[in-house]
Amino acid sequence: MKNILLVFGKKNFNNSLIEIKEYLSFSLSFFDDDTVFENKIFNTNAIIVDSEVCSDFKNVNLINSVKNKPILLIEKKNFSKSCNYTDKIISPFMLSDFNTKILEITSSAKFNLNSFLKIKDYMVDKNEKKLKKNNLSIAVTEREIEIIELLFNETKPLSKNSLLKKIWKYSEDADTHTVETHIYRLRKKILDKFSDNNFLINLKSGYSI
Repeated sequence: MKNILLVFGKKNFNNSLIEIKEYLSFSLSFFDDDTVFENKIFNTNAIIVDSEVCSDFKNVNLINSVKNKPILLIEKKNFSKSCNYTDKIISPFMLSDFNTKILEITSSAKFNLNSFLKIKDYMVDKNEKKLKKNNLSIAVTEREIEIIELLFNETKPLSKNSLLKKIWKYSEDADTHTVETHIYRLRKKILDKFSDNNFLINLKSGYSI
């Protein structure tokens, strides 16, 4: 199955990609102001950004809000580089180089998605089961990784019951006290090692990162 890439560019840029789409090793989806950006990126594997759109503050904010999706910047001379990106390619370029770049960033993203998770100034290493920041780290359990990843990917706080449903699947040996205990232990470990009481936040409406 082809990777699906979201194109974030000016009209002329988008049209140029449409003209060569049959020679590309991936499928294209185009963003416009009539669609919800978060919904658009959900089912895409990566984002292609035309550097011309990075001259607009609103566009920069949208692009820089992207989590866990690789971004390939198509860099043109004399245009702003204020947008975040994973890798870049200079325009004009060879089609073969373009296809190779896309393959590289999507393959790397799939590996990183399964192995690492970057949150704020922290890195969750799923292989080593550690939460790292600078030169410090703490051991985290598989369950704690699940909690961190779930809260990070949510746009609003999750209640104890929501965590119970999503993480523990309402297993017979779990209740909201189980959730509270896991959250308490995780927050204490982070506080003791990193002196950080705001990584995992306990609000009236639930927990969030």
